[in-house]
Amino acid sequence: MLQGTASDVGKSLLTAALCRILTQDGYRTAPFKAQNMSNNSYVTPDGKEIGRAQGMQADACGIEATTDMNPILLKPTRDMSSQVVMNGVPLGNFEARVYREHVLVQAGAAVQEALARLRSRFDAVVLEGAGSPAEINLRSRDIVNMQAARWADAPVVLVADIDRGGVFASIVGTMELLEPEERERVCGFIINKFRGDVTLLQPGLDWLEKRTGKPVLGVVPWLPEHGLEEEDSLSLPASASQAPGHLQNPLSEEAQEHSAYKRVLDVIVLRLPKISNFTDMDPFRFEEDVSLRYVDHPSQWGEPDAVIVPGSKNVASDLQFLRAAGLADKLAAHIGTGGWTVGICGGYEMFAQRLLDPDGVESADIESAGLGIFPMDIVFGATKRTERVEGVFTLDGIGTALPVEGYEIHMGEVQFLGSCAHPLRLGAGAVPEGAAAVDGRCWGTFMHGIFHNDGLRRAWLNAVRESKGWEPLEEGMSFRQRRAQSFDRLADHVRAHVDIERIKLAAGLGLERML
Repeated sequence: MLQGTASDVGKSLLTAALCRILTQDGYRTAPFKAQNMSNNSYVTPDGKEIGRAQGMQADACGIEATTDMNPILLKPTRDMSSQVVMNGVPLGNFEARVYREHVLVQAGAAVQEALARLRSRFDAVVLEGAGSPAEINLRSRDIVNMQAARWADAPVVLVADIDRGGVFASIVGTMELLEPEERERVCGFIINKFRGDVTLLQPGLDWLEKRTGKPVLGVVPWLPEHGLEEEDSLSLPASASQAPGHLQNPLSEEAQEHSAYKRVLDVIVLRLPKISNFTDMDPFRFEEDVSLRYVDHPSQWGEPDAVIVPGSKNVASDLQFLRAAGLADKLAAHIGTGGWTVGICGGYEMFAQRLLDPDGVESADIESAGLGIFPMDIVFGATKRTERVEGVFTLDGIGTALPVEGYEIHMGEVQFLGSCAHPLRLGAGAVPEGAAAVDGRCWGTFMHGIFHNDGLRRAWLNAVRESKGWEPLEEGMSFRQRRAQSFDRLADHVRAHVDIERIKLAAGLGLERML
């Protein structure tokens, strides 16, 4: 099990790396996180919902994800309330205290049952903790850190992030706050996100091992542009961190000489407070003609070539934020002048005339005004739609019958008030989905992952380019292939800097090969 001294120390990526390494070494491997809190979710093949990180880790193992890999998912809806998803199905919205006092026992039972099923099917299960195991106020109700390690009887590797500073204090402080039995379960440390000369760190490592009696199992250097999705919005770049024209993948001098690569599209994403499934934007980070920026203030708007309104776990609340911040006006002006715009799931729902939530499923507002872009209302109901979908995309100015696949996660349903174009036809019945302006410059869809489809993504970018009088680029990047390569690169990187054999022995792996 990997646990961390804090959130965002790199547990999810290191778990993915161990999953890939053990799979490469011939073990049937699966990931597991007892309880995840994230609005960045993943739909399993059977239409259930788990944390996105566990879906990514399953991909690293080369297996289909199941709800057993993340039996409890908490999706924050308001400051003190979350939707509880148990075994892939919404259980309801609960305040934090109610969840802890009345639901946690049921959640703990679901965790133990899921873990037992995984252990019966796989040679190795790599567990991931959440936050820190040393949160004194949470320890009595813990089901995700040391309690999960006890249920699995798993050795624990403690991960610390040296890039944020105070790495030795965070490790020693965590160990001091653990109970004696918990300290005994820790088999060593990994120091993550290191930059610099490791020989200069060695005196500190020697001191740490002497002080704790535990080995440092590895110092993992910072891996820039690893190409894999992150756990939550803490990992998103700071707003407007990339100026227009910035290339995130530096090009060779030869490539820069080619005129096609001298023109870069400025694509902005509205950084919503309750943003969800922001991994929809990941492929743009690797397109050589795209600068991707996250914007949460009008001063950062600039003159974007395209705007993406992403998913949201609380559409009405995030729309209020856009209005209060002045971003709704910026967006309306952009659309009104023919600016290229896409709304995905919650962002698409914002394009409605009205948002209707009579049962308070997502918001306390029974009715609120949408942006009024398309002739439709959105009605939120108690039943969540979670499924994988596929079909074709056809829209004037972009392309015809482009094959697409993705997934839907939403509780809002569309009620069209008039006719409009539909950019998608889904399934064997060619069911129309989404809404679009006649010229194709503004459209929306419930389909998450739509820009992971290489053909559609390049067709859309080329349509934006051609509208500016720029030459189109040929489709060149396979996001799926790049992702597979990223898993291998991450595994190679971690294998080179972590004592994998020692971790295997601590987990009881490899013993059968020695006998």
